[in-house]
Amino acid sequence: MSSSTLAYRRIFRNARLAAALAGSLALFACGGGGGGGGSSNAANLFPAAQQPAAPAPAGTSGESTVLMRVKPEAVGVNCTLGGARVEAGLDADSNRVLADSEVTSTQYICNATAGVDGLSTLVRMRAEPPGSHCAQGGSQVLAGKDLNRNDVLEDAEVTSSAYVCGGAPGATGAAGASGRDSLLAFAAEAPGGTCTYGGQRVQSGLDLNANGVLDAAEVTATAFVCAAAPADTRWVNVTASSFQTESNTGYQANSTTGVTLTLPAAPTVGDWIKVVGVGSGGWTIAQNAGQRIDTRGLPGGTDFDWRSVAPTSSWSSLASSADATRLAAAAGSGDLYTSSDSGATWSLRLTGQTWSGVASSSDGLALLASTNGGALFRSTDGGNSWSNDGSSRAWSAVASSADGSRLVATAYLGQIWTSSDGGSSWTARESDRPWRAVASSADGRVLVAATNGAQLYVSTDYGVSWTARASSQFWWSAAASADGSILYATVDTGAVWVSTDSGTTWDAQTVSRDWRGIATSADGRYAVAATSGGRIYESSDIGRTWRVTSDAGAWTAVASSADGMKVAAAKSGSTIQLGTRRASSTLGTAGSVSGGQQDALELQYAGGGVFMPVGYVLANLAFVIR
Repeated sequence: MSSSTLAYRRIFRNARLAAALAGSLALFACGGGGGGGGSSNAANLFPAAQQPAAPAPAGTSGESTVLMRVKPEAVGVNCTLGGARVEAGLDADSNRVLADSEVTSTQYICNATAGVDGLSTLVRMRAEPPGSHCAQGGSQVLAGKDLNRNDVLEDAEVTSSAYVCGGAPGATGAAGASGRDSLLAFAAEAPGGTCTYGGQRVQSGLDLNANGVLDAAEVTATAFVCAAAPADTRWVNVTASSFQTESNTGYQANSTTGVTLTLPAAPTVGDWIKVVGVGSGGWTIAQNAGQRIDTRGLPGGTDFDWRSVAPTSSWSSLASSADATRLAAAAGSGDLYTSSDSGATWSLRLTGQTWSGVASSSDGLALLASTNGGALFRSTDGGNSWSNDGSSRAWSAVASSADGSRLVATAYLGQIWTSSDGGSSWTARESDRPWRAVASSADGRVLVAATNGAQLYVSTDYGVSWTARASSQFWWSAAASADGSILYATVDTGAVWVSTDSGTTWDAQTVSRDWRGIATSADGRYAVAATSGGRIYESSDIGRTWRVTSDAGAWTAVASSADGMKVAAAKSGSTIQLGTRRASSTLGTAGSVSGGQQDALELQYAGGGVFMPVGYVLANLAFVIR
C-alpha cells in the first residue's frame, strides 16, 4: 500500500474535480511498494493548500478531468535503482479511470540509493495558463520525494514536471438540468486489516438531500490511503569509550570497559535514540548543557535524596501539608514541633504529653494531635495556638480530611470517634477494640482503621458504619489515597497490604518485616513505608514492588506530600529525615543515566531539553541515575 496521512477533512463541490480526486486516491492507495530495492511510496497527494487545478479544456464535447496515477518503477533504464512512475492525462471517456490510452505525460521519480529510504513520493497539480506550454491552457503536474517528511511537496522538492493540455474550446451546448454535488469525506483509518499501519479512509457520493454533508446513506464509494511500514532502526556498533549520538539511531554499547554516549546536541521534538548494552562494561547516556532525562518511569529513577533536620527525639508520628511546606512532628517523650518552611526551621509548640499521633489538613493549618491517656489537641493556625477536648483516653491515632472539617480518632481498647465540625463535637462509633491506626480519604468518606491482632475495619460512609476486612494481623499503620480507592496497611513482623477497591479486598505485597509507619501520595501511586531496625522502602507502582531508599535505623513514622515527591521520615532517638524523590537526572552535563550489559533504553525528545523514556529492558537491578 502507499504511504499517506491526510490530516484534514474537506468536502469538494465540483463534480468533475471530486471524481478526479477520488480516482487518483484510489489508484494511489494500492500503488506503493518497493521496486528494485528502492521506494515508491505515494503519500498525501492533495494537502489542504495543494488542491488539484481546474480541469483542462479538451475539445468541443466539453471539459475533461485531469487524472493521475503512480506506479512502482523497477530497476532498469528509466531508474537505475528503481523508483516511481507518475502518469497523467485527460479523462477523455469520463469514466474516472486513467486508461493507458489516455496517458499523455510520464515522469520518473528515481531512488537515490539502493536501500529503503522511507521517503514518500508526492504529486500536485497547478493550473497552467494559455502560453508556450499549452496553447489553450491546462494543468502542470509536479512530482518529487518528500525530503523533509512534512507531507507537503514544496517547490524545492520538485524533481520532475509535465503538462496536460486542454484542446480548443468546442461549441456551446444547450443548458442541462441542475445536477447534484459530488462530495468527499476524509477520516482516519485505524491500524488493522485494511491498513496495517493506519491511514485515511476516503468516501464519496452525491449530495442527494442537498444539505452539504456526505451522509452515510449517500456514500457510494470508499477508498483507503494506507501508511507505509515504519523504517527499520539503523544500528551502530560502538566500542569506543565515548561517542556522539545522532537522532533516530540505535547504538550497541559493545565494550568491556564501558561506553559513554552523549545525547544529540540539537534534537527536534519526536527524535529518539536507542541504547543496548552488549559488552560487559555497560553504558552511560551523557547529557549536553540544558538537557535532562525524565526518570519517573524507570526503575531506580525515583530514589530519594535525604537530609537531616529537626532536633533529636523519640518521634512517634509525622504529618505534612499537601505541598510539604508545613510539617508537624510528635514525640512519645513529650514534645510536639511544627515547621512552616519545609523543615528548614522547627518550633516547639507543646510539651509534657505522651503524643501518639498527629494529622494535618492539606494546607497544614488545621492540626489534630492525640495523646496516650490524655486529650485530643486541635490547632487552626498551623500550631501557633492549641485547644483540647478535655478527654482522657488511650488515644492511639488520628486522621483528617483535606479541609480539616472531618476528623477521626481511635482509642486503644476503646471506640472509634468521628467529628464533622473540625473537632467541636465528637460521636462514638464501632466497638471497643485494640485500635492502633486510622487513615482517611481527602473528603473523609472512606476510612480504614487497623487493630492490634484483629482485622482491618473499613467505612465508606464517613465512619457511620464499619465492615471487617482482610485477616487478623498485628496491624501497625494505615494510609489512604485522596479518593479512598487505594488503601495501604502495614503489619508488625508481617507484610504491607494493599487494596485498590476502597478496602473491599486486600493483598499482601511484600515480604515479612517489622513494618511501622506508611504514607502515600494523593493518587496512591507512590508510597513509603518504615521498618523498625531496618530501612525505609519506597514503591512507585501502587505497592507492587518495593526498593530500599534509606539507611538503617529504628524508623517509626513517615509522611508524604500530595504528589509523593517529598517525604518526612522519623527515627526513634534521632533527627527527622526529609527526602526529595528524584524525578529526573541532574540538569546539564553533570546528569546521566547508566545501564549494564543486556540493559536497553529508548529515549524520545519532548522539547525544552527533556528526553522521556518510552521503553526499556532491565536485566540488572536498576538504572543508575545521576
